[in-house]
Amino acid sequence: MNKVEEFEELRPLLFSIAYRILGSVSEAEDAAQETWLRFGGSPTLPTSAKAFLSTTVTRISIDVLRSARVRREEYIGPWFPEPLLSDPYQDPARSAELADSVSMAALLLLERLSPLERSVFVLREVFGFGFDDIASTVGRSEAACRQLQVRARRHMEAGRPRFEADRNEREELATRFFDALREGDVAGLRDLLAADVSMAGDGGGKAPQLAKAVVGAENVARLLASVFPLMAHIDVMFEPHEVNGQPGAIFRDPDGKVLHALALDVLDGQIQTIRSVINPDKLGHLGPVADAWAIDREVKQARQRTK
Repeated sequence: MNKVEEFEELRPLLFSIAYRILGSVSEAEDAAQETWLRFGGSPTLPTSAKAFLSTTVTRISIDVLRSARVRREEYIGPWFPEPLLSDPYQDPARSAELADSVSMAALLLLERLSPLERSVFVLREVFGFGFDDIASTVGRSEAACRQLQVRARRHMEAGRPRFEADRNEREELATRFFDALREGDVAGLRDLLAADVSMAGDGGGKAPQLAKAVVGAENVARLLASVFPLMAHIDVMFEPHEVNGQPGAIFRDPDGKVLHALALDVLDGQIQTIRSVINPDKLGHLGPVADAWAIDREVKQARQRTK
């Protein structure tokens, strides 16, 4: 294969590595593109294209993450990863690791790690790279990388619940949730929510969002049932869709533009967390983005008319 063919064959892997390190679709795509520029501009062919490209995209991602950390510290409200509807990289031998590592909950836990810990964890635990390759990639000894991996795994295992293994059960619960949401059924919603369920939104100061997380099945159920029927009244639609490997939905305005993405964490047959990404800067890769402020005004007007 020539360089273009080799790169295109490995692009899904490169994007998937970068996305897990960065939590951003746009930044992961940029990292993959910068990797191509360095690969394409190199006068020699590396012994292993996979080793060269994965090393390059990881190093680029580490540099981007270090600068992004400063911006995220100043972020308005909760910061969530950019929603990913489908992971372009598939490996049947590591399907469980790949699916678990892309969830919103896992990506938010990865935010607690240092850039080096995060990169070592992603390369080793998610993609199964050997410590010799990881050491070469991050510029540390194999012993140091093993220590980074142990420390990262300890942090991840301490904070991460395991999601429902039964995909069918998870999807059936999500179907019931969205049916109850359409109908504004408080009791139906409450029955599907964990007692300590939390709901939060990421607007980044650029879209309407909850002032703080709403906690508790009763509070969350009543809030959902009071808002979404009004959204339906002004022809806001939603499409159930897997979001970051978990049940979710994409909400659209009457013109079909993306309003926000919603993701559900399911554990022990109940919904534990509801996260909504409404920051327009994080939705552009999903299609044309709606004016969330205009929709918010219409919802408030609809509420006044129904009083």
